[in-house]
Amino acid sequence: MASIKQIEIEKKKACVIGGTGFVASLLIKQLLEKGYAVNTTVRDLDSANKTSHLIALQSLGELNLFKAELTIEEDFDAPISGCELVFQLATPVNFASQDPENDMIKPAIKGVLNVLKACVRAKEVKRVILTSSAAAVTINELEGTGHVMDETNWSDVEFLNTAKPPTWGYPVSKVLAEKAAWKFAEENNIDLITVIPTLTIGPSLTQDIPSSVAMGMSLLTGNDFLINALKGMQFLSGSISITHVEDICRAHIFVAEKESTSGRYICCAHNTSVPELAKFLSKRYPQYKVPTEFDDFPSKAKLIISSGKLIKEGFSFKHSIAETFDQTVEYLKTQGIK
Repeated sequence: MASIKQIEIEKKKACVIGGTGFVASLLIKQLLEKGYAVNTTVRDLDSANKTSHLIALQSLGELNLFKAELTIEEDFDAPISGCELVFQLATPVNFASQDPENDMIKPAIKGVLNVLKACVRAKEVKRVILTSSAAAVTINELEGTGHVMDETNWSDVEFLNTAKPPTWGYPVSKVLAEKAAWKFAEENNIDLITVIPTLTIGPSLTQDIPSSVAMGMSLLTGNDFLINALKGMQFLSGSISITHVEDICRAHIFVAEKESTSGRYICCAHNTSVPELAKFLSKRYPQYKVPTEFDDFPSKAKLIISSGKLIKEGFSFKHSIAETFDQTVEYLKTQGIK
């Protein structure tokens, strides 16, 4: 019989870069529950607000926290050392930035390359999973409706750089960081996979309510600023595409563990538009005063984001749109939002 010491040695080890976030912290929880030992990086080890939910996860298994800054290359050697899988979720986000080039775009590219360089140096790394975004796929000047977006599509950086719509720096940073990652992976023989999630909602482990949850739930909470942001999202990206955070994390682990996977994978459970979503929410939660009149706002999304490739690989989504919203409503109640 194998001794306890041997069993410990056989534990698979994964590194999650940027562990404090909404998706990353739940991904860590799922990895620990699957028996992985996990290393994760955080920017500020001394911030209880940023790390207390991670410290709480240490009761589930071996979880080590490392301080790391995306722009400092050598910060990633220690956390990645000894890990077979590396999940890179950290990305600079600053929607209010007056200088997206230096606040988001350059650090996003540099951060991804710093992590990949550390993976090259660490001999044990078998696969790297990079979290991209639907914002890297769907933004274009297509007219009409009925378009289907898949992994072959990329957002139009030229259009974004020229038109500079609100928050343009974020999609540009996601496209350029992902493309830089693919180029580096090819040149350095890294087994890279990218996961492309859509707007993510669901219960969060973090102290603060994640911005994607606040935006996704804005029709229920009645926050006009965020409802306008949701409309802006449909205008810019062509749809409101929503996925439960648990399914996003499950998809990350699924593509990481399945040998046959390769390339990009869109992870999108539900495609809708603001007016369609409002109708659904108004009917399901009559106790909330959900606005359902949107004047001349387009009632139909101009495109859908397809998860066909991921589903063909054998993945199935666990959460229906109703369940996704039910669980998020319950979560917001626990956060004092009725």
